[in-house]
Amino acid sequence: MYRHQRHIYDASRKFYLLGRDGMIAGLAPPQGGSILEIGCGTGRNLIKLAQTYPGTICHGLDVSEAMLATARSNVARAGLSERVTLAQADATQFDPQALFGRSGFDRIVISYALSMIPPWQGVVARALQTLSPNGSLHIVDFGDQAGLPGPFKAVLNRWLTLFHVTPRRDLGETLDALAKAEGVRARTMRLYRGYAVHAVAERGAA
Repeated sequence: MYRHQRHIYDASRKFYLLGRDGMIAGLAPPQGGSILEIGCGTGRNLIKLAQTYPGTICHGLDVSEAMLATARSNVARAGLSERVTLAQADATQFDPQALFGRSGFDRIVISYALSMIPPWQGVVARALQTLSPNGSLHIVDFGDQAGLPGPFKAVLNRWLTLFHVTPRRDLGETLDALAKAEGVRARTMRLYRGYAVHAVAERGAA
């Protein structure tokens, strides 16, 4: 699907993938820490992460080699190839040690990817398993749309269907259950009247 869309992906998505930059701004990774983006696409977020947090090492994985080709080009153009490592992998069963030489990550980011991955619960579960002892998982995606006007909601969902996007309306409940099983504390915040959702799970949180 993204073999051709990757060339216009960032320009066409920047107006409606809301909440990404706010999530990035609030990550607060430790100095010298590691950041992983699952479903990194064209590398747009990874570049912003590396620029915002110059003391960190950033990693990205995606199942699409076409998207990764674009990401590698974008990362190199930004002069960040030494700080951003990319790998192709299935997000439900990736091995961080084999891919990146790490057992876990201080921050894991998933931005508007779960709504495009059918086995999305497995992605969340694997992400929680690969958090470092004081790490945190940060998710932003389409929300339950509870506060949106009916006509706008209908148009939005028809448009999302064209791109095989399915809002995960039970994201909060699913994350809570998976986080509890991992001994992780989770919270979910509705953004823009439910247009988007921002979820955080923190290992070691009180």
